[in-house]
Amino acid sequence: MSQGELHLFQMGDKKIVFDVESDSLYVVDGLAWNVINLLDQGYSRERLYSLLADQYSREDIGEVLQEIEELKSAGHLWSPPPHLENTPAEPVVKALCLNAAHICNLTCRYCFAGKGEYGGGKPLMSYQVGKSAVDFLLEQSGGRRHVEIDFFGGEPLLNLENVKKITEYAREKGKEKGTEVRFTLTTNGLLLNDEVREYLARENFSVILSLDGRPEVHNRMRTFPDGSFSYPRVIKRLSNFVNSWEGSYYVRGTYTRFNRDFFNDVYHLYQEGFRHISLEPVVSEPHQDWALQEEDLDELAGQYRKLAEFYLECCWAGDPFTFFHFEIDLEEGPCLFKRLSGCGAGSEYLAVTPDGDIYPCHQLVGMKEYVMGNVLAPERVKHILPEEKFPAVGPTLDSCRNCWARYHCGGGCRAASLVVNGDPKIPYNLECALQQKRLECALYIKACLKEE
Repeated sequence: MSQGELHLFQMGDKKIVFDVESDSLYVVDGLAWNVINLLDQGYSRERLYSLLADQYSREDIGEVLQEIEELKSAGHLWSPPPHLENTPAEPVVKALCLNAAHICNLTCRYCFAGKGEYGGGKPLMSYQVGKSAVDFLLEQSGGRRHVEIDFFGGEPLLNLENVKKITEYAREKGKEKGTEVRFTLTTNGLLLNDEVREYLARENFSVILSLDGRPEVHNRMRTFPDGSFSYPRVIKRLSNFVNSWEGSYYVRGTYTRFNRDFFNDVYHLYQEGFRHISLEPVVSEPHQDWALQEEDLDELAGQYRKLAEFYLECCWAGDPFTFFHFEIDLEEGPCLFKRLSGCGAGSEYLAVTPDGDIYPCHQLVGMKEYVMGNVLAPERVKHILPEEKFPAVGPTLDSCRNCWARYHCGGGCRAASLVVNGDPKIPYNLECALQQKRLECALYIKACLKEE
């Protein structure tokens, strides 16, 4: 059986050891750090004694070696990789992204959807298409107890009446089949009012609210069609909504090369009273002036470290917040198949357009070569995309096999790889590096809170 892998890193005043296979996490002192580091490099015990003799006594080194051996025997250090041949080969559909509207009341510069229009087609999803999409989801869900529908756009609240009808139908059909349908709605917030909030609360929606951060940052990229700034209206709507909202929500922003100091945007959102925050790096063709570059990585990594320290300060001050990429569960995290398959785009997760076309991901909508079928067609899905066109991702691939973060990444975003590299099979290196840094920050936070 092959030996597993450790990831050792330092952050703040902490020396941290992370076992890749078991998700075991340790904060260690200088002696243990040196011993584990040398063992990880393949040094023998006797050679280790010799190398550390000037700093530590043989007795102290021996005690640490014994503790390490006990942890290794228990499967918490250098834990061997799992047997992957027993993982399921054909996952069922668990979630649909329903593009309720291919129109929008904003014209965001970085929008992958062509400013919300996705290159044309029907502007609004009809009830019939939505109904057929629900039938398709329940047919393909394999009798799961829970499935998910995310109403997306464009701006889905521009089609609120059909959103309501589709939701009602999904509730009824799900109940007949013994399946609970959970709902999410992603909105820029401009159409949120008391009536909409009451409806979303009554139907137990989770809500994703789009806001990029500081006024000047938000206004630079997210404007009205006439070019006027949207921040004043958006912040008012979102603040009013969240102040009286008891359900699940995230304020979700995008940072670009124009605001590489994105910690200040998270801080701004926190100061505005938002306590569930997600800020994502923009995915865009490299030639765009807002596209992030690999030369920005050190600066971006520093921002994540700064954000991790602020996160801890807020926890210790008794006013914590959640930052999406810092929320990891090392005890009862995702199952092995989920860790191997990532987001599940093209299999567990699919997107449906107002025309009824099925795509493997909402970010690929409009690229006709990726159409998988149509929910209005009797056969539903015409074909599964060939591996060479939309390859499986995960830690078993050569490009990911040696990455210590592989089980918390799932192989990265193939849509991002397609946009940036022109090929979904080529990893987006900047995304990989940022994922590793975010995971280090999340582990550092876990370690600090555990010690506290």
